[in-house]
Amino acid sequence: MGRLIGILLVIWLAIGAFAAFQRGYFEDTPSNCSEAGDIALNIVAGPLNYTGLNPKVDCSDINVDTPEPSE
Repeated sequence: MGRLIGILLVIWLAIGAFAAFQRGYFEDTPSNCSEAGDIALNIVAGPLNYTGLNPKVDCSDINVDTPEPSE
């Protein structure tokens, strides 16, 4: 039973990776949190992408304090 679940999980993720590929997410490297999140979310969503689901990640709410450059 565990082996079957593992095989199904691999197939699910492969379909998700193919969906992300079809949307052009692998053409260049992700330049920000949102792009990387979209890629990961599309892979995890797997076959749901083909039902019209278009998962997106919004990283605008993430507050990261970056240090200011010294003068």
